[in-house]
Amino acid sequence: MADFTSFTDELLVKLYAEGNNEAFDALLSRYEKRLYTYILYFVRNNDVADDLFQETFVKAIVTIKQGRYVESGKFSAWLTRIAHNLIVDQFRYERNENTVSNDETPTDLFNNAALAEACVEMQIVTGETLTDVVKLVGQLPESQREVVYLRFYRDMSFKEIADYTGVSINTALGRMRYALLNMRRMAGEHHLL
Repeated sequence: MADFTSFTDELLVKLYAEGNNEAFDALLSRYEKRLYTYILYFVRNNDVADDLFQETFVKAIVTIKQGRYVESGKFSAWLTRIAHNLIVDQFRYERNENTVSNDETPTDLFNNAALAEACVEMQIVTGETLTDVVKLVGQLPESQREVVYLRFYRDMSFKEIADYTGVSINTALGRMRYALLNMRRMAGEHHLL
């Protein structure tokens, strides 16, 4: 396999469109971790995340092979947009599947304080905040992003993170500390605090 690490995304897409499957493998390995984490963060179900991850790349493959990919200079953003749309579709599907009649439950769903507008507004604000946090994590250096992912998404202890990444516990703790400091700084710069 050729070394595609220095190739731009656009060049890899062009090579893949011309029939070089290794170019797409390079794109996949470049973005699979970040994209899967993004999907899993929202759906919180490994099986659903696996399906949406695969469907994202299938849509990307079909679009590229059909010559419909329009180069806009940001392949990763395009890929994330595909995943985002699939996540929204998944939520719509689940919402339609989980429609409940008030007649089928012993409690009155329509007069439940927990489902009042204020609670729904809090869910929206929380969702927007979590989206901001995902963006901030995505801007961290790789070593810090990895520690944040392993700690919060894989629920690993710092000892497990140290073993997994091959660094000392102090290094893992330091990376987490710097990740949090960087996220606070970026949040302040983007007025997210």
